[in-house]
Amino acid sequence: MAKFNTIDDMDIDGKIVLTRVDINVPVENGQVTDTTRIDKIVPTIKDIQAKGGIPVLLAHFDRPKGKRVEGMSLKQVVPALEAALEQPVVFAEDCIGGPAKRAVAALEAGQVALLENTRFHEGEEANDPVFAASLAALGGVYINDAFSASHRAHASTEGLAKLLHAAAGRLMEAELLALDAALGDPQRPVMAVVGGAKVSSKLDLLMNLIEKVDHLVIGGGMANTFLVAQGTEVGKSLAERDMAETAVAIMEKAKATGCNIHLPVDIVVAREFKAGAASETLPVGECPADAMILDAGPDTVEALRQAMTACKTLIWNGPLGAFEIEPFDAATNAAAQAAAELTRQGHLVSVAGGGDTVSALNKAGASDDFTFISTAGGAFLEWMEGKELPGVSALEAAKH
Repeated sequence: MAKFNTIDDMDIDGKIVLTRVDINVPVENGQVTDTTRIDKIVPTIKDIQAKGGIPVLLAHFDRPKGKRVEGMSLKQVVPALEAALEQPVVFAEDCIGGPAKRAVAALEAGQVALLENTRFHEGEEANDPVFAASLAALGGVYINDAFSASHRAHASTEGLAKLLHAAAGRLMEAELLALDAALGDPQRPVMAVVGGAKVSSKLDLLMNLIEKVDHLVIGGGMANTFLVAQGTEVGKSLAERDMAETAVAIMEKAKATGCNIHLPVDIVVAREFKAGAASETLPVGECPADAMILDAGPDTVEALRQAMTACKTLIWNGPLGAFEIEPFDAATNAAAQAAAELTRQGHLVSVAGGGDTVSALNKAGASDDFTFISTAGGAFLEWMEGKELPGVSALEAAKH
């Protein structure tokens, strides 16, 4: 049984359904340049309408810090929202008070409304109970479809769930089910791939994963820090030498918990960090003093592919090398394609997330075959770190 209500559990016929969404999309010159987040909320809105509910969308945009900033108005996303929904969208100039009440009161079955940026009010980020009550007064049911904003205890993500009958939207539901399949109750063995520049920024993540997974692959600049900790020279490579003791502690904890840590066995090095720079592949211990490690080598990828083949579940966060520039995207591309192939064959449940990860998997042409790719960024990372997400906890509490 799910730990939270879904749209299927709710009686919403004829009711105003306050629906928290994440449409914090990139906008240039008043035009939305990437509609991914808007496209992902369409199933929730359509399902609410199919059950007779009238969706009233709550969302934030950018960081106006509790003040009205015209350049951060949600009005500019209305055309993209209308295109995705293939219907007009009523826009209210505020999310509480007269403008919101009048817009909502005039809605009829089949319509949808978007209220102005919740962060134009200080009460949103402060999770102010008076502000939350003002929002709640507008509707009869609350649906949270914004996993990506649910690591914040804000009025529209956490406060509202305590005031109205609450449920998860389709995107939230899919995200939570995918995450549970990856770390909550996964099929074993489980592999986690963690890449990125710095160990210091992913310390909580590594410490949590060591207790949950059977294989931990460390890539990117982080791997260099672990190599330094093992006494391997890395030349001019990016490495946090002051984190060497921490890396040793992580490796010792992994040994104690039976988690296998995978580090590069061969490396791709170059003297300059630019596209098409002259590079060579060397054994891991042979990085020249004047060179830097910019990617893992083919032997490392093959070892990963073999380890992956023996696994049932994969969680991926971060690239294995400097994936933004060729030829240092090779290891990330090859490993991602191997994971995609195993997923396509039904051997692997693969879940990925975090900013660079989505870009890297898209670049590798592997995204479509992963079981689930989270676009949630910070919320996905905090979940991987084992932290409580207030917006999700509020939904789970509403179930009981």
